Amino acid sequence: MSAFSRFTPLIQSLPASVPFVGPEALERQHGRKIAARIGANESGFGPAPSVLLAIRQAAGDTWKYADPENHDLKQALAGHLGTSPANIAIGEGIDGLLGQIVRLVVEAGAPVVTSLGGYPTFNYHVAGHGGRLVTVPYADDREDLEGLLAAVGRENAPLVYLANPDNPMGSWWPAERVVAFAQALPETTLLVLDEAYCETAPRDALPPIESLIDKPNVIRTRTFSKAYGLAGARIGYTLSTPGTAQAFDKIRNHFGMSRIGVAAAIAALADQDYLKEVTLKIANSRQRIGRIAADSGLAPLPSATNFVAVDCGKDASYARAIVDRLMSDHGIFIRMPGVAPLNRCIRISTAPDAEMDLLAAALPEVIRSLAAT
Repeated sequence: MSAFSRFTPLIQSLPASVPFVGPEALERQHGRKIAARIGANESGFGPAPSVLLAIRQAAGDTWKYADPENHDLKQALAGHLGTSPANIAIGEGIDGLLGQIVRLVVEAGAPVVTSLGGYPTFNYHVAGHGGRLVTVPYADDREDLEGLLAAVGRENAPLVYLANPDNPMGSWWPAERVVAFAQALPETTLLVLDEAYCETAPRDALPPIESLIDKPNVIRTRTFSKAYGLAGARIGYTLSTPGTAQAFDKIRNHFGMSRIGVAAAIAALADQDYLKEVTLKIANSRQRIGRIAADSGLAPLPSATNFVAVDCGKDASYARAIVDRLMSDHGIFIRMPGVAPLNRCIRISTAPDAEMDLLAAALPEVIRSLAAT
């Protein structure tokens, strides 16, 4: 027996798993390099040239810890969003912040409400802190607001998760429905409103900052990983009341941020012209993914994100075969939702034309080969 014998019973009960298999692991498994990395919802368009310059300029100071108060980044975000720095907490991407939120709220056995097939990293953190997941099926490929609210009431849940826009389906609710959902929750239930894709969403999908900023039981999570092209830097932030934001100081890793990453995030905020260029490229790429899918007899779903969920028209095994064959035969990395009925779909991230050209050539070939088997 090679494992330490006195891990907690909870840790001993958990499987050794990760929420996602990374593209690097797939390269090792298949013994080939990925030619088109269009599965992790990163931005293949990359960060702005001004951000790359900021990274180079900050590199010489990487021997220093980052400011544990994250003062400059909070100031920049507050100026950009029109709020106070006291409303903001900074963390190692949304994934890291989700872990902290769960730790703040969830005790062993506590019910936590989310959507069946929603973001698996949230579920991973809930399980890791001993929570009990209560899942609500999607309705017409959108998270079911009424179902989530009913589950919260039935379970007296202290925590509920909603992504708007949604991952993995790319669907969204209009802002007024999201605000109404938040207002209908008990004050004793904390809403995690995951807005990772806020920069690519329609403007009317995002509640105004002031509509929720005074609610102690709402935390909005955002990131620099998507449209800003900084997934590898791991920079995320939350928006909430000052008292709720301050709770993170009790448990966070105060020296967990990368000095280079923080400099990159501040530079990215300052270059909104580049963000506009990238979001236009993302919108155009979504349209192209839709055409490529339709040309192969598949049905792209509407998306407010930097990816497109594509209905393959059959079951999960067929969707899985497309995912696997694209990787094994063509080196094209995509993903798919994990549970029925969402797993009839594949999920393709937006990317520059070179990657889209590879997809356009490979997808019809894969569809034909599967039809012949």
